[in-house]
Amino acid sequence: MKAPLRVALIGARGRMGQTIAGLAHRDAGIDIVAECDMGDSIAEAMKNCDVAIDFSNASSIEEVCRAASENRTALVIGTTGHSIEQRQVIEKTGKSLPIVFASNFSVGVNALFALTKRAAQILGPQFAPNIVETHHTKKKDAPSGTAKTLGEILKAELKSDVPIESIREGDVVGEHTVSFVGPAERLVLTHSADTREIFASGALRAAQWVTGKPAGLYSMQDVLGL
Repeated sequence: MKAPLRVALIGARGRMGQTIAGLAHRDAGIDIVAECDMGDSIAEAMKNCDVAIDFSNASSIEEVCRAASENRTALVIGTTGHSIEQRQVIEKTGKSLPIVFASNFSVGVNALFALTKRAAQILGPQFAPNIVETHHTKKKDAPSGTAKTLGEILKAELKSDVPIESIREGDVVGEHTVSFVGPAERLVLTHSADTREIFASGALRAAQWVTGKPAGLYSMQDVLGL
């Protein structure tokens, strides 16, 4: 019988951390061997694991990457809001370790990424795109990492920046809408998240996928084969 995947969970007391832990505890193939949060030693947590899942805070990424490098631990990074310098730390670490770095781990959202790219290719510059994202009032970064990814996809295809509107209200888990407005018609693509479990399930899927992979910076698109 195959041994369970040993996972260190960083940001364990946050909303996503608690959701991931809850799902993992119901999966015999996954063992959360260490949980850490603000003030805990990340390096200590990574000593006896196969992969670490990070849903903490962008300010922790240097310590996360340093500990992973010291312990030769694969990484799944779901934290968003990194600065350019912090993203460079992730990219540098990805040259020596396998890392899945994604702004969103939902299968549906990653389908939205693929559909947005295809729609931009089909519609072209005659259709003006815009992005609207809505999250709960406690979400710290705005625009969301998912909205930024959508913006990057559209910019790559259309060679221009796309406006993003961020709304923070109630306890909304997450909603992202991409609209393409053209002459006398409009195409709208929307993804709505009803529960954080869709992100947690995707993160655990990424953790299982990335373990044993060659060094490199991977996306959720790679995990899903999109």
